[in-house]
Parts: sequence; structure tokens; C-alpha cells
Amino acid sequence: MAAEAHFIETIIGVGILLFAAKLMAELFLRLKLPIVLGELIAGMVIGPFALGAYILNPEGLPLLHINDEIRVLGEIGAIVILFMAGLEMTPKEFLKGGKASFTVGTLGVIVPFFAGLLVFQMFGYDALQSMLIATALTATSIAISIQVLSEFGKLKTPEARLIIGAAVVDDILAIAVLSVVTSMAGASGGVENIDIMDVTITILQVLGFFAIMLIVSVLIIPKIITPKLWKAKGSVEGIATAVFFGAAALAGSIGLSPIVGAFAVGMALSTTKVFEKVENFIGKIGLIFAPLFFAIIGAQVDFRQVSWEILMLSGITIAIAITTKLFGCGLPAMVFLKNKAQGLRVGIGMISRGEVGLIVAGVGVSSGVLTSDVYSTIVIMVAVTTIITPIWLKIEYKKEQRKGSTQTNNSE
Repeated sequence: MAAEAHFIETIIGVGILLFAAKLMAELFLRLKLPIVLGELIAGMVIGPFALGAYILNPEGLPLLHINDEIRVLGEIGAIVILFMAGLEMTPKEFLKGGKASFTVGTLGVIVPFFAGLLVFQMFGYDALQSMLIATALTATSIAISIQVLSEFGKLKTPEARLIIGAAVVDDILAIAVLSVVTSMAGASGGVENIDIMDVTITILQVLGFFAIMLIVSVLIIPKIITPKLWKAKGSVEGIATAVFFGAAALAGSIGLSPIVGAFAVGMALSTTKVFEKVENFIGKIGLIFAPLFFAIIGAQVDFRQVSWEILMLSGITIAIAITTKLFGCGLPAMVFLKNKAQGLRVGIGMISRGEVGLIVAGVGVSSGVLTSDVYSTIVIMVAVTTIITPIWLKIEYKKEQRKGSTQTNNSE
């Protein structure tokens, strides 16, 4: 009976979280705000530390529990999201970005990471917690910036190309950093027993794993996943899913983050004949797993713990998040593009943290490294940077439009 009750608790939890996430997604769409943010806030509102505590079952107990099974579904969601992100970038696109993308993307990881590490160690956090917060500050979520660029018809501009190229580099390096920090979180000796050599080896392992996985995938996957070989309905999609879950398991078994494997296979599949079929199918899976992932992340924010200290810590984290991307990405972009306004837009476009920041928070809290205070701080930082980015970019492009119309009027 206990097992059956546990199963019912899990499916009720999934139902409540999904329903709440999609309700908030509808509201945020109408408010012209990022849908991801609505799904995250839905989890915060309906979670067991907020309204969820007051939705009772017939026995008078809270109806919504974030149990281990729901957390596992969230982790599968993270793997699906990173596979989808991998599908959006071909290895050729990654290499084509060249020197500018590599410089802006690399500095966009290095500057926030070391700034976060130094500041949080100054505040008395131990090295491992500081590293996890610093890692959450590194990765850019460009989906939101791309929406704004597309809305203004600016996707073909030099700054848009640089934002996309730099964000690819940024994401790969951020995942490498996440793998290093995750392996440290799992190490029994903790951060004290880890030297720079180990860190360097782990980063090289991640990059090496990417390179090998991409080469093997590009050579083998098109031969395995081909319509000529798989004719039954759903076979191509099933095999593709099996491959990216297998790659995620392989990455996890050699001590890296499972999302690395899924991301690499996504990149490899982005150049195959079955790309459209796989993208269409995974997009449908993502419609369930992505909102569920964000709602589960939000639901683990304990509002009972929110204090002035957390709000102050969130303020400091948000300030670091914004300034490090503006300087780390915006300044080198100004040099490469030889244009201050375009360079500034690159810096603004890189501010939003999104999925990887939330994944870091999830990894930190599930490994027991992050306290609920720090977890809440990271989620608040991700939420605020996700709101700021589209609004700020829109303001910058509206300024440009006004300037353009003023110049036209003057010339007349």
C-alpha cells in the first residue's frame, strides 16, 4: 500500500506542477515576458513551501511533495533541454564564429566565475559553495535575446551573430566548469584535496569528451540514424533518444555531468538528414519536460527561509551577474565590432542566465553542497536577469529606431 500511495503522490505532483507551469506560461505570454520565467515562478508559487503546503489531501496532509521520483524527472528534463540546445548549433557554426566569438565567450565565463568566487569567499562561504555560485554566474541563456533580436528584425546584424557565436563558446565552457565543480562536489575529500592539476585535467577531459563524442557522432550517427535503416514509425526518434540518453549515461559514468553527453549528441545530430524529424519530436517531448524541469526547480525554493540576508545576497549576486557580462562580453565586443552601441548590445544580450544557472542550482542542492539560502539566491538571480535582458535590449533598439527616424526627418 505504501508503494502505491508513493506512486499516486508522484503522479499528483507531476500533474499539479505541469498544470501550474502552463497556466503561468499563458499569463507570461500575454504580458510579453519570457515563458520560462512563468514556469519557474509557477513552481515557486505552487511548491510545497508556498501554496502547495495548503493544498491538502483527504487525510489533511499537503498534496504536493517534491519526492525523489519527481527530482529524477526534473533531471531527465535537464538532459532533454541540453540535447535540444545542442541541436540548435552545428559544429561548423561553432568553428565559424572565430576569434571574436571565442574571445567574447571565454571572457564571458572567466570574468563572472572569478568575480563570483572572490566575492562569495569574502562573504565567508566555503570554496565549494562559492564555486557553485560562480558557476551559476557563467552560462548565458540566449533564447530570450534571440526572441528580441528576431522581433526587431536584427538577427542578421554583426552584434546578433556575435551574441550567438559567443553564447555557444560560453555554454560549452560553462558546461566544462559545471562538470569540474560537480566532480568536486562528489569528491569525498571536498575542495581542500583538489589541486589545480586535477581541475585542468577535468576541463581537458570535458573538452576531449566533446571532441571525441562529436567526431564519433558525426562519423557514426548519420549511418545509424538514417531513414533507409529505420522504416517503422517512430524508430528514428526512438533510436535518437536512446543515443542521447546513452551518451548522457556514458558522460555520467566517467565522472562528468550527464548533460555534456546529451549536448554533444545534439550538436552532432544537427547536421544529419533526420535533423528536422528529431527536432520536431524532441520539441514535443520538451513541451512536457522543460516546463516540468523549471517548475520543479522553482518548487524547491523555500520561501519560509527568505530573509533580508537572502535579499541582500541576491542583490549582490544580481549586481555581479550584470556587471561581469557587460564588462566581460561588452568591452571585447566593442573592440571587435568597432562600435560602442553594438558592443553594449552584445553585453546586454549575454546577461540572461536561464537554464544552465538553474541546472547548477539543482545540482548543488541535490548533492547537498548548497544551503537553501544560496539555492534561493541563485534562482532569484536567474529570474531577475531573465526579466532584465529582454526589457533592456528592447530599450536599446527603440533608442536606435528613434535616432534613425530623427536623422531621416532632419535630412528631409
